[in-house]
Amino acid sequence: MLVLEDAILKKENRKNFVALGSFDGLHEGHLSLIRKIKQLAEEGEGQSIVYTFKNHPRKFINTNSTLNLLMTNEEKISILEKEGIDILAFKKFDKETMKMSPEDFIKNMCESFNIKGIVVGFNFKFGYKNAGDIKLLNELKSKYHFDLYVMEPCIYNDSVVSSTRIREAIIDGNMEEAFNMLARPYSLEGKVIHGKKLGRTIGFPTANLEIDKSKCIPAKGVYYTNVSIKGKIFKGITSVGHNPTVNGKELTIETYILDFNEDIYGQNITLYFINKIREEIKFNGLEELVNQLNVDKSYAEKNGIII
Repeated sequence: MLVLEDAILKKENRKNFVALGSFDGLHEGHLSLIRKIKQLAEEGEGQSIVYTFKNHPRKFINTNSTLNLLMTNEEKISILEKEGIDILAFKKFDKETMKMSPEDFIKNMCESFNIKGIVVGFNFKFGYKNAGDIKLLNELKSKYHFDLYVMEPCIYNDSVVSSTRIREAIIDGNMEEAFNMLARPYSLEGKVIHGKKLGRTIGFPTANLEIDKSKCIPAKGVYYTNVSIKGKIFKGITSVGHNPTVNGKELTIETYILDFNEDIYGQNITLYFINKIREEIKFNGLEELVNQLNVDKSYAEKNGIII
């Protein structure tokens, strides 16, 4: 997959099909657009293009926004590559882009990428103050010579799948619901850093994940996870919280990895959140904590699945 950052396609080719959107999370609804342009490009012997922003417009417009993202750009690139997309066009959302009129946005995109067809979601908005909509796209398609394809909403549990809804599920700790809307487990990737090393003294050594504050963090609690280390998947028990039994102050994400006994400090791992096992609990001492950890471990061994 070719990744273009603030660039244009120099080769004249009127067979390109583009999907437009922010694509935060690349959930089931987004994937319907991605697979549509791939189909159109294959049928038209052209190229499939995903056009999106490197930075989230809402965070640019409001620098105080507390919006947490569902995925990093690196994760977005990885998933789109697996989907077989030909070109990812990353545009920086800046003041110039923000003030671009809806028609100028479409004109610029069509001319820069030689667009034959545009695929959007049913509620797509674009241009200055989101003034552009599906109605305007229909009016512009003959002027700029593109075919328009509008995808129907993706429904889960009688409601439209959206990044906002997925974010709310994660913040609530409902990882199974997020899983179903994303079509994959929600994940956090990061470096293993040194912690208090209390776990190793009670027989449950943990990998302490460096927290990416730009991403959405699951609610406090204990989760069953899959842990990817150098391409191999292990079962894990992940605690998100403040370690109340030992009066912890900082939020930590710590994972006990089953059937694993290697030094991975400084290495990057990925946690895939499958489901929540229980709430965070303050125990009356380490003995009670160890007893509960053994229960959690038994659950992971007997009921935990590998995705």
